[in-house]
Amino acid sequence: MSLIEIFTDYVLNRKSLIEYVDVRKTIHERGEFNDAKLIQAEENLQRLKTEEPEIYEGMYETLARIYARNTGLSVEYPIDFIRQILKMYRGSLSPRQVYEEYKRMLEHYHHDV
Repeated sequence: MSLIEIFTDYVLNRKSLIEYVDVRKTIHERGEFNDAKLIQAEENLQRLKTEEPEIYEGMYETLARIYARNTGLSVEYPIDFIRQILKMYRGSLSPRQVYEEYKRMLEHYHHDV
């Protein structure tokens, strides 16, 4: 499996991104995120799951809907998801605002070329 396929598996199946950091060390491909960002994303996900479970579930439901529509470059879907998770608990946007912003991705129409 390629690194992006493994990353996608970890994101879609809600596996620990901290475990992913260890797994990817055995693969000689460049990833989108450094170790610190992946660990931060996992911490944000766990915090979201505990503090705001409805937003946690909504984020994953939105990701599933984005995949189901398959109207964009599918390798970008898990990357975009983690980018949104990294926005949470940082800066002035609340997790709900980040979630609402992420849901708007469903309104965009892209097509694989």
